[in-house]
Amino acid sequence: MSSESTHNSPADTPDSADENGTTADNGTLRPPGAPVLAPRPVYRPHVDSHIAHTFRRPAGQSGSFASRTGRSGTEPTTTPKGPPAAVLAEAFGRPPGSTELLQRDPEAGTETPPVAGPADPWRDPDAQARLGAPALQAPTAQEMPQAEKLSARQILFGSRVAPRALLILAALALAIALVGGLVGRLTAETASTLTSRKVSLEQSDSEQPHGPIAQVADAVLPSVVSIRTTVGENGATGSGVVIDGNGYIVTNNHVVSMAAQDKSGQARIQITFSDGTRTPADIVGRDPKSDLAVLKVDVKNLTVAELGKSGDVQVGDAVLAVGSPLGLSKTVTSGIVSALHRPVKLEGEGSDTKAVIDAVQTDASINPGNSGGALVDADGRVIGINTAIRSESGGSVGLGFAIPVDQMTEVAQTLIRDGSIHHPMIGVSARQKTVANEVMSGAEVADVQPGSPAANAGIVEGDVIVRVGDREVTNPDELVVAVQSNDIGQSVNVQLIREGRQVDIPVTLASD
Repeated sequence: MSSESTHNSPADTPDSADENGTTADNGTLRPPGAPVLAPRPVYRPHVDSHIAHTFRRPAGQSGSFASRTGRSGTEPTTTPKGPPAAVLAEAFGRPPGSTELLQRDPEAGTETPPVAGPADPWRDPDAQARLGAPALQAPTAQEMPQAEKLSARQILFGSRVAPRALLILAALALAIALVGGLVGRLTAETASTLTSRKVSLEQSDSEQPHGPIAQVADAVLPSVVSIRTTVGENGATGSGVVIDGNGYIVTNNHVVSMAAQDKSGQARIQITFSDGTRTPADIVGRDPKSDLAVLKVDVKNLTVAELGKSGDVQVGDAVLAVGSPLGLSKTVTSGIVSALHRPVKLEGEGSDTKAVIDAVQTDASINPGNSGGALVDADGRVIGINTAIRSESGGSVGLGFAIPVDQMTEVAQTLIRDGSIHHPMIGVSARQKTVANEVMSGAEVADVQPGSPAANAGIVEGDVIVRVGDREVTNPDELVVAVQSNDIGQSVNVQLIREGRQVDIPVTLASD
């Protein structure tokens, strides 16, 4: 006997027999003593009689509608059908006398009968698609029927209104038009009570002279110019004041510093006068430490501004600010002098200006573009050059600052004469400090330059400067203003606090 054995699955042999012929339980037989269940009742759903009548087989049809072939290959038995209904034969039948088929006979030969006319892909599948002649030919002019021309009465009323009625309608329309014209005439005469062609408005000439502000503005405007500086595609605007008939114009250094620092040769400075005349300008000289510059134009017969004196200016004096704020030339704003000797530090991005000016403060509106313009008094005299504003938003809030006319005159005169200018210096850097039992402030010396006037005079780090000459010092900006208000080589008394004691030290100022 071979060692191999054959295994059959339960699906092949539900039982297996042992050597004695007894049947073994392989798990598929009912266990002995198991209860026998009754057959499950057949559930037949209710069939509605109307649905059964609608969807039942036709009369004489039994079994499936599909064709069936017997095991012997014989054709199925079909029930003979009668002729089609007359309505269907008329709707779907061929026209009388036509023998044309809707499709080719599958048992016919491969040759396709010729198609009359151009190739038609709908009739001949082997034909190439093309654009053929229209199915219906347009009728020619001779074939088109000639219709009878209609009259206006036929078009409007369809020949259903008699000519007499038309005359009556025309008369009625004419009467309505006459009544409407009469009503319009009466309405127009009523409206004439509100409007009139007889009224003529008269304007009187002013016999009173213009106010003082208008007179000052009229006198000062011709001497104030607009300045535009360009370097390539970048530009800046400002103002200037004609200070000499030879063509010299004073302005702020930060207005022209962009052109002065350009090395590409593309810088241009253009001056526009109050009458609209434009001309180029050249830089005569500039001073970053006072934020002043002088330009020159080749123009004759200029209107020169009248210069005043700083000693004549008092707080409360009426003033006008003249210039080109925001690019708006010939703009005049009015206000008063709100403070004098206000130290203002000037530094700006894109400019080499680094100055502290002893400014005239005014509440006249000053905006970007006013820089370099004139601040004039009630007599039309220039008392300052508008330079800066103080604002958290960047716009005018009534705090404008101008360089005093005395400082402008000195710097401009030196620049016209020499092309450059130098300032006195003491040689210290300082920070604000409160001394004397918290009741006095000064400028504490943070650093002393070796060999400077301060170092030579014995001023050391930690000293608190409270006065220079006749000017009190309370912060580092006032120290700069106080030193620059003196002359180079002049000896001034510097009062300071050292270790709680007041010390006076003479210092000889040197040039920067």
